[in-house]
Amino acid sequence: MDDIVKQAIAKWPNVPDCYGWLGLDARGNWYMRDDKAQAAGPFATAGQGQSHAASKGSRLQHDKLIDFIQRNYESDASGRWFFQNGPQRVYVELEATPFIWRVDAGPEFGVTAHTGQPARAQRCVLDEQGRLYLETSLGFGLVHTQDMTHAADAVEQGLWVPQEFQADALPARFGYACSPKALQKA
Repeated sequence: MDDIVKQAIAKWPNVPDCYGWLGLDARGNWYMRDDKAQAAGPFATAGQGQSHAASKGSRLQHDKLIDFIQRNYESDASGRWFFQNGPQRVYVELEATPFIWRVDAGPEFGVTAHTGQPARAQRCVLDEQGRLYLETSLGFGLVHTQDMTHAADAVEQGLWVPQEFQADALPARFGYACSPKALQKA
């Protein structure tokens, strides 16, 4: 977490949390969700890991803002992921998982999070729709669609052995919440 963020938390400790305004899609892109996007529906359709264009919001494209979000991206004890924006926690709506993994070609098959952090693969998971996930030293995430060829090579070489899980069981099994906003209302 950035030092300036830590200082803001100390200076203003009781700023209310923010829900529904930020989303992370299945390709590692960040979305700002204004009132209109939130009114159009949830960021992701429960159990399907898909967003609808109207409810997704506006894709963030400012590199320095994205870098700031990614440096200050964490989870709480309940598995809700958030961006610490100064003294305010901005909880993130997830289309799929908290991390989106980029996979390098073999023979190394290096794994890097959408945040730019390197990770070490510990477990490989396959869901009923053929999506591949990795549990890593950083946490749980979906393999980026553009890197499935590299991931398939790692599986074929026996480096990663997929365990099968139902997609709707993944959040509970791996301890993350796709919609902190929905949990907050409950």
